[in-house]
Amino acid sequence: MQIRIISWALVTVIISGFLFYGLAQTSQSELKNLSQNADVIITGKVTQQNSNWNENKTRIYTQATIQVDEYLKGGNTGNSIVVSYPGGEVGDVGELYSHMPRFEENEEVLVFLEKDDRSTDYKVLNGEQGKINVINDPKTGEKVTTSNVKINSLKTQIKNYIND
Repeated sequence: MQIRIISWALVTVIISGFLFYGLAQTSQSELKNLSQNADVIITGKVTQQNSNWNENKTRIYTQATIQVDEYLKGGNTGNSIVVSYPGGEVGDVGELYSHMPRFEENEEVLVFLEKDDRSTDYKVLNGEQGKINVINDPKTGEKVTTSNVKINSLKTQIKNYIND
């Protein structure tokens, strides 16, 4: 009986290792894809949001203004960028779209953006995958992602993917 438990535990550990390796590879390939396909990549802080109906009053869109700390990709030298995304609240009506990024005021982010063909705004590349929240590690004070990846390391990876 004890051999079965040990065998089962060993198989579980091996399978978990393969799954973790596969997930790590997927996230690396996603990061590479985002880095290479984005028109602009920035780090910054959300300073303002404004939600409005579209022209036909069939959908709500929100424009988030991001104060740019650093451009990792893209030639824009402006101090802020406006990012448009579906959803938001206008009066008593709210719309929420799954797999789409949402922003909060004063939130620090690293975002992969593409030019919106219909306006002067940008939109987040690949929905919620193109937005990474940035927080301060309470132990070190260093900027990290919510999954505890150091932002400086992530920025180095992104720059390497851009130059490939």
